[in-house]
Amino acid sequence: MQSFFRAWAEETYRVCWSLFKVMLPVVVVVKLLDNWGFSEVLAEFLAPLMNAVGLPESMSLVWAATMLSNIYAGMLVYVQLGEPLTQAQISILGALMLIAHGLPVEVAIARQAGVSVIFSLLLRIVGALAFAWLLRLMYSVWPAEQAAELLWQPEIQMATSWWGWAKEQVISFTVIFAIVALLLAVLRLLRILGVEALMAWCLSPVLRILGIARSAMTITITGITLGMAFGGGILIDEARQGRVEPKDVFSAIMMLSLLHSLIEDTLLILLLGADFNAIFWGRLLFSLLLVAVLTRLFNYSAVGRFCYRDVRLTGAN
Repeated sequence: MQSFFRAWAEETYRVCWSLFKVMLPVVVVVKLLDNWGFSEVLAEFLAPLMNAVGLPESMSLVWAATMLSNIYAGMLVYVQLGEPLTQAQISILGALMLIAHGLPVEVAIARQAGVSVIFSLLLRIVGALAFAWLLRLMYSVWPAEQAAELLWQPEIQMATSWWGWAKEQVISFTVIFAIVALLLAVLRLLRILGVEALMAWCLSPVLRILGIARSAMTITITGITLGMAFGGGILIDEARQGRVEPKDVFSAIMMLSLLHSLIEDTLLILLLGADFNAIFWGRLLFSLLLVAVLTRLFNYSAVGRFCYRDVRLTGAN
């Protein structure tokens, strides 16, 4: 029992240190960019793309805030704009927000696992636009022109002072530490009880299609359900320890980039009045198909080595 707790504490320290040393400088930079009005600059760049997916150009500000910060920030901007959208439009906007949000932090986490920054950004942004465009095509056949019903107006108070912002970050990092510690304890228990092996056997057909080995299965499921920071953080440690093969790390990170925090994020977008089938089942199917294609494409292409590096050999700086 003592060895269990010692190993658990050591692993928790490694995972959290890997996460926090990436996240802390990134959130500071994002705060500075936000103070300098970078969201508005990004929104101007994104505005022409909104027409391509059937949205008003003003929604570019919502997506820009979401990409730089998180879905909560995007929701706040959307409510403040007060521009009515149809259910089809809010579902398309939700698709953009679900796949491409929190990019500075989440792309940095993917980089620590060995995935290049350029590839991660292209996967998230182009993937989001592709999914949104497919939804637009779907709604051109099966229209959903009724007004989107805002089920909850988020009362999000963004700290304006550096001191208030710092307190928010301390709370956020403390919560992440507690959840990571709990997750690692649960994962160790699942291994001891043999539950992890049983889950891997049940899901092996799907994993084979996605090109993800059993060794990365539990971590991938953790990230899909809880979020990129948790699944990605544990995956970084597993990759560095050599317990997951590089190609499986790459496949798992691609999956987590497109499909993570499936429950919480979906519920948030539903509160804006989106169509559940589109943003849940549609996103799930889109992510599975895209990852299945990409894993096979990179297996047969030299391009793959420019998208991923083996952190077991090179380390991560």
